[in-house]
Amino acid sequence: MMKPAKGSLDLSVIVSDIKVSLNFYQNILGLEFVGITPVRFGTIHRLRFGTSDFKLIEPKTVPPRGIIGLENQLGFRYVTFVIKNLTQLCSDLKNEGIEFALPETEISPGVRVAMVKDPDGNIVEFVERS
Repeated sequence: MMKPAKGSLDLSVIVSDIKVSLNFYQNILGLEFVGITPVRFGTIHRLRFGTSDFKLIEPKTVPPRGIIGLENQLGFRYVTFVIKNLTQLCSDLKNEGIEFALPETEISPGVRVAMVKDPDGNIVEFVERS
């Protein structure tokens, strides 16, 4: 059984256009830029959210796109950010022209969620618990 060394997970995402993805995750969503690491298959651009590292991978060769959509294929389907300002964030994202997969919705008492698409069509979920 695993024994965690920190209280969060890290995630890597291969992107088609690093400039557009960095703008979305760093400038629009506000993830903190940590650094760049060259690897054999490209470059990792490391961003941080809380104690989690969110790594955007700029591949040397962009692979073909998978099936877009939450329920269209097996595998990891979306990333969740638990936040404190869902209504304000949704307003900001609408003003930026970001496409919503699910508008701000209360899914159970005290739990509201919203989902958007990142520049490659990946689903990004935001959750706020009161």
